[in-house]
Amino acid sequence: MATQTRGSAPEKRDRPGRPVKAARITPAVFLRQIVAELRKVIWPTRKELGTYTTVALVFILVMVAIVTSLDYGFTKLVFAVFS
Repeated sequence: MATQTRGSAPEKRDRPGRPVKAARITPAVFLRQIVAELRKVIWPTRKELGTYTTVALVFILVMVAIVTSLDYGFTKLVFAVFS
């Protein structure tokens, strides 16, 4: 014979340390959230973008020169030691 209870069923408690599942959303809601987040972005002006690009390219060229010179120096050193 089944036991009858009054009121709503007690809530199940998650075990400690168990990740909570995220609620699923529809693709339309997801796209709306993306558009809303992109509207919050502060986009650089054309002048700022040119400056950032120039700084990045100069930094990359400097790093390439440093790594190339170190590689060349270590190569000469290894050939001098082992030849």
